Amino acid sequence: MRMDADKQIAGLSVDSQYVELAVEVFSMLADATRIRIILALRDGELPVSSLAEIVGKSPAAVSQHLAKMRLTRLVSARQDGVRVYYRLENEHARQLVSDAIFQAEHALDAEPRHHARGVSHSDDSHADAARAGAGHRREDA
Repeated sequence: MRMDADKQIAGLSVDSQYVELAVEVFSMLADATRIRIILALRDGELPVSSLAEIVGKSPAAVSQHLAKMRLTRLVSARQDGVRVYYRLENEHARQLVSDAIFQAEHALDAEPRHHARGVSHSDDSHADAARAGAGHRREDA
């Protein structure tokens, strides 16, 4: 089957070598401040001071979170003079957080906000999955 082959290639089997690493990623994301940092970085890079203001934590606390997030390659950094700018390493962290937020909406609301008409689903792989289930294949995956 083609779908099974795609899952094997992508490391999505139950015996994948990536399962333990995926647990580490989820562990890293099991913190509200880190989720907020990822949400803040969705649209581009920001310095620590801006991130601290956005997430409501001290720059020192945000720096500690960012250091841990760099170790698991969720974020990367670029130095410009004395300022360090952080950005998401890739789109997977953004998508994981978006999907977790959408799942949280399902847990709280009978009609999740992301299902409402007129709501943009640009971060919504849930909508992509619904389209895929209707016989359409997502091309940018």
